[in-house]
Amino acid sequence: MKRLFIPLILFLIIVLEGVALDFLPMNLLSGDLLIIPHWLLISLLFVTLFYDKEETYYGVFYGVVFGLLFDIVYTGILGVYMFSYALGVFIVHELKKLAVLNFYVTTIFCVIALLIADVSISIIFSAIGTVDMLWEDYFFYRLIPTILANLLFFIILYPICRKKLVKWSREQLSDSTF
Repeated sequence: MKRLFIPLILFLIIVLEGVALDFLPMNLLSGDLLIIPHWLLISLLFVTLFYDKEETYYGVFYGVVFGLLFDIVYTGILGVYMFSYALGVFIVHELKKLAVLNFYVTTIFCVIALLIADVSISIIFSAIGTVDMLWEDYFFYRLIPTILANLLFFIILYPICRKKLVKWSREQLSDSTF
């Protein structure tokens, strides 16, 4: 039963991410800033950093599955979030092997994954003609506000998720590989 906790939590996060902007004050949303919540990506990073072992890739697997689910529910184009989230999580999984995890390193990994995912999403949407935004405007009005808002989400959930996922990893992944 405990193996279902992570997928159920990720599913709940997809639902909450769809209504996340409704929780923000209207004056913040009425300006030029575009804040895109990437709560699913941050949750996948928590899974990758604190649940996965070096030889397991649950975070990448969940990135593909839940990224595709995100594409089905929220976008009309399949594969954009699936590819972007899986790519960001995979790169962080590989970088994890090179560093000792603490709050600062984990925060840097979070920024790297957010950059990879958001830029790749924008490149894909620009290539197919869905989004038409100058890169300078994208950088100042979307990328930086998105990273800062998602870092706030990361900082709030870091202590809770770290403890739980490390505990679940010890309990469930002692001998199994994926």
